[in-house]
Amino acid sequence: MSLQIQANHFTTALYLLLDESFDNVHGLFLDKGTSLFETLATVSAEEASIPVGGRCATLAAQVKHTAFYLDVVDREVRSGQHGQAEWGKIWRETSAVTPQEWEGLKTDLRESYDRIKQLIADTAEWPSEYEIAGAIAVVAHTAYHLGEIRQALCTLKR
Repeated sequence: MSLQIQANHFTTALYLLLDESFDNVHGLFLDKGTSLFETLATVSAEEASIPVGGRCATLAAQVKHTAFYLDVVDREVRSGQHGQAEWGKIWRETSAVTPQEWEGLKTDLRESYDRIKQLIADTAEWPSEYEIAGAIAVVAHTAYHLGEIRQALCTLKR
């Protein structure tokens, strides 16, 4: 009996978790109809522009931050270089959005997500625990911000 996880088993499980997080709920950890893109489809630009709570960011900033995170992971894994990213800029600069800007943010998120899926497809072997942890962190990070967005919507749509 092998004590190692086969790369294809890990990759298949990772795709399944990402698919649940972004597109299609499989019942692993989300309720039906609550994936990120399903949730964002119900949000108007006006709602995306409202700061949640007294000192929290807008939903638009949450979406932009999530795409930025995916882009940083993609860049760092592909380059092998782990540098400093300007994490605070999005939170400071993203506020109200027009309907066109809102659609653009959702499109950017979709493109960032597609790059992450391609990164996984391009990864024949997982060279170390760092890369595996990074891949798992994409799911955890996205799930965290999905929770933030869904909680904010509960507040906004009361």
